[in-house]
Formats: sequence, C-alpha cells, structure tokens
Amino acid sequence: ITNWTRPPASSTPGTPTRRPTRKGRFTIAAKHHITIAEIYESELVDIEKGIAHYEQAADYYKGEESNSSANKCLLKVGHYSAQLEQYPKAIEIYEQVAMSTMDNPLLKYNAKEYFFKASLCHFIVDELNAKLAIEKYEEMFPAFSDSRELKLLKKLLEAHEEQNSEAFTEAVKEFDSVSRLDQWLTTMLLRIKKTIQGDAGDLK
Repeated sequence: ITNWTRPPASSTPGTPTRRPTRKGRFTIAAKHHITIAEIYESELVDIEKGIAHYEQAADYYKGEESNSSANKCLLKVGHYSAQLEQYPKAIEIYEQVAMSTMDNPLLKYNAKEYFFKASLCHFIVDELNAKLAIEKYEEMFPAFSDSRELKLLKKLLEAHEEQNSEAFTEAVKEFDSVSRLDQWLTTMLLRIKKTIQGDAGDLK
C-alpha cells in the first residue's frame, strides 16, 4: 500500500507508520504551530502569518479527530480574518464551527455566538446578504431565533434600512448593558454603523 512505509527497527513489529506525520504526532505538530501563531499574534508582527499557522494547527488537530481543539484554532482564524476585512473567509469559518457545535449538547449554546459573528460579517459586506444569512441560520438552528443576538441583529437591520444612526446606537447600548461587547464586536459594529449616511463613526 503506497500510503504506508516499513516501520523503523525501534517500532513494534507489524505497526504501520504514516508519512509525513505519524499518527499520534499530529497533536505535537499542532501545538508547535499554535506557539508560532501566538508569537505573531502577541507581537502583532504579521497577523497573516499567524492565521496561516492557526490554520495549519487546525488541520493537524483534525488529523487526530480533535475537533474541539481544531475549532479553537479556526475561531482564531475567523477572528483575525474579519479584522483584516477578509469577510468571506471569516463567514465560512464561523458557519463551519457553528454547524459542528450546534448538535453537541455541551457546545450548542456557543453556536448562536458563531452565527451572530457570521451575520455581522455579512452585514458589513451587504445588508441584503445579512438578511438572507440570518433567515438561513434560523432554519438551521431554531434556538438562534430566540437569542438576544438575533433580536439585536434585527434592530440593527431596521435602523440601517432607515439610515437611523441613533436607533442603531440605542440598540447596541441596550445589548451592551446586559452582555458586554468585546473589542472585536465593537469594531465590527462600528464598521457597519459607518455605512449609515452622516454617521459620526462612534457608538456613543
């Protein structure tokens, strides 16, 4: 079989060895890539390279079927891709992770967060895209329909359609009073708000 090679003398007889990375070493390889990615991330030297290493780590974790660890790396990729305005890539990742978690009883609560982030990325690109995406996510994951995140999205869409920056800001403030917005969400919401004509470019 072409995918397997003769085991080295030190291996247990009859144990096949996979190339280029042996089974059991994927996790070690993944951790090395995460370490490198974190250096790029912390020093903000080259986020693009950090993204590439997180992607490589995710691939190695998938090789070990460590989907939870792979998803953590992918979420980093989605996070930074959106910051770099690579929205299609971020959307694809957030959707992928959301779909992999929504059927897991322990993780499905997180799926609404990932669909929310994917929706914001759609919104920055195009309002109609956001509406269509939200409808799709509600069908895929009914629990999303009752979430505070979806209620916020619908208020933001309405405010944006009316080009009402005050209503947009009020909706964000109301959400933030219960669930504090982190820097990433604040950045994405500001990018959306700036597309409203005559907007001052803040959330105050």
